[in-house]
Parts: sequence; structure tokens; C-alpha cells
Amino acid sequence: MRNTLTEENYLKALFHLADSEYKVTVNDLSKFLNVKMPTVNNMMKKFAEKNWVIYENYKPLIISEKGMKEAALIVRKHRLTEMFLVEKMNFGWENVHEIAEQLEHVHSNMFFDKMDEILNFPTLDPHGEPIPDKDGNIIAQDLKKLSDCKTGETVTFKAVTFSDDSLLNYLNERTIHLDSELTILRIENFDQSMQVEHKGKTEILSKNATDKILVW
Repeated sequence: MRNTLTEENYLKALFHLADSEYKVTVNDLSKFLNVKMPTVNNMMKKFAEKNWVIYENYKPLIISEKGMKEAALIVRKHRLTEMFLVEKMNFGWENVHEIAEQLEHVHSNMFFDKMDEILNFPTLDPHGEPIPDKDGNIIAQDLKKLSDCKTGETVTFKAVTFSDDSLLNYLNERTIHLDSELTILRIENFDQSMQVEHKGKTEILSKNATDKILVW
């Protein structure tokens, strides 16, 4: 039986929220999806029946290997779609998320396999996030948040943690894109905003932004 659209949205949320031990709290899931706690609990009981999560009252959810694979395959469809829209249809990286949200629920594996082939089997999406393979495997990235860097460091922008349109437009306005080189000039003690040099220009980045920018 095919997964419902609602189940797929829950699976994708679990994927994004999972920590290094594949744990997610029901409260975090509720906030992320903007769904009431009792509704989330009921859905997680169904997920437990499908062996996608280990569910116990008042304890964090533990996502099973089966659950992570199901989630990764939805994320694969989303990120392949975003890459196709940017690479083959010339969409801006800030304009692809909503379209991919709709297309990720198409159930034809053949459709996405052909998309993958046309794109020459990319491993990263337009936002630098890894694209799971057909088995749900993901290549690990050794990246850190820009906000964890120190004054004087020069780093390369490789990914965003969440492809929020407002963040991408914020970066577009500063002509900061993937593979941009950033030199950290100053970090404000008051609000942790960061002054960086980029292409000979100085830009101020908020803490909210530097928390979402991944570099090496």
C-alpha cells in the first residue's frame, strides 16, 4: 500500500529533525509540522505499527532503519526535483522548494530515476544538501556552521541547513552563493552577528543566517 501524503510529510519531518542517534521528540515534531500533540501521538502510534519508529509515552521517538529509508526516499525525490528545476529549467535556487513539495508525492520511481539519469546522477541538490541514492543512503558531509567559526578564518560556503526562501533571498541580495569564499572579519559580542569579506566587499550576516550556513 502506498504511503499517504500526510505520512510522507511526517516522514520527511522526522528526517530533518533526527539527531545523531535518530531520536526526535514528539514536541519538536508537533512544532515543526504545526500540528497538535495528540494528533502527532496518534500518527506516531501508526508509524510504530509499521516499524518506522519506536514509540513510548513521554520518551523521544527513535526512528528505525526502515523508517529512515522511507524518509530518505521522499527527500531524494524532493532534492532531485529541486536540482532538475535549477539545472534544466533555469529556476533560481530560491524558487524551487514549493514546486518540489508538490512533486515529491509522485509515486513513480521510473519518473525520478529518469530525472536522476538526465542530471547525470548528482549527489548534492542546489542548496548543497546530499541527495539520497535509490537505496536511501546518504554521503556524509564534514561541514560546520558558519556561526561556529572564529574571527580570521577563511571558509567556503557549501550548503544551507534548510532551504528557506527568505534565507536564500537574503543571500542573493548579498551575492553569496554556494562555493563563495568568506573571510570572517569580526563577530559582535552583543548579537553574534558576523562581519565577513566576500569578493572584496564587506557584508554583515545575522546570527540566524550564520546558524543555517554550512562551510568547510
